[in-house]
Amino acid sequence: MGLPKACNCGNNSIASFLGKRCPRRKKGSGKSSSASLPLLELPEQSAVETNPLQNSLALLRQQVHKTQLLWEQVARLSAEISSVKKEVQQLREAMPETALQDYAHMSDRALRSSGATIDIRRTSKSYEGPEHGLCRALWLLCSAANPPQTILQPDVTPGQCWPFQGSRGQVVIRMPAPIQPTAVTVQHIYKAVSPSGTVSSAPRHFTVSGVDEEAEEETLLGTFMYDVEKEAMQTFPLKQELSRAFQYIKLFVRSNWGNTEFTCIYRVQVHGKVASQTSSPQPEDMRRPLLNKK
Repeated sequence: MGLPKACNCGNNSIASFLGKRCPRRKKGSGKSSSASLPLLELPEQSAVETNPLQNSLALLRQQVHKTQLLWEQVARLSAEISSVKKEVQQLREAMPETALQDYAHMSDRALRSSGATIDIRRTSKSYEGPEHGLCRALWLLCSAANPPQTILQPDVTPGQCWPFQGSRGQVVIRMPAPIQPTAVTVQHIYKAVSPSGTVSSAPRHFTVSGVDEEAEEETLLGTFMYDVEKEAMQTFPLKQELSRAFQYIKLFVRSNWGNTEFTCIYRVQVHGKVASQTSSPQPEDMRRPLLNKK
């Protein structure tokens, strides 16, 4: 038995890889039949290996693009934060002076603890009620009405008000020093917390005037209405064309919200700037110790 002849195709490795025998060259043919072999498996395998790499590159490009967008947003936010910081710094620098001016104009100059008092001579009498005669006889069983000084205190709990007879009355407040008044604040209580369930005793129409210490001359500073449907504390700006300072402010109530027996005022605040005063010379006995401290 003779041995098989060796393959003359010159590519034994490819033949063994394809698992096929190298075909014999036919007689009379100048071409090898190996040209008809299906050699498409190698390109298909190369394409399979290339697709994951292309997908990874595409994902990487997307991540780079997103990162660039994020950096642009961070830069824009950083610029906005820097601008806001500058504005806040400017507000902080301007706030002390503004806050001081607001405090000077809106602080309560009619506060009793600061030295404000009531001019009793020019103030309406307090409401004593129909049972006043019985209370005088049995004074241990009755409590007197709150005095006018009640309106100069910050306590506005229900019942802590000053009542005067009827729906018309007035109160004259003496400030510790002359001021240029800018506004007044009138305060009552809400209907929901009223002991009587109503606020008919609250002042309604009223005027504010500056008065002199001795003379009866008055300077009208404004005519207003206290609205019980709004906030309990209501501020009313006064006329600003007057640069004159007053130490006495008069609040005249012209009507209330329906109570025919009495009107109740809880608190009155007077706002304004203390008038500048020239310093008076010190007495001789006060200056002498200062001269000895040289």
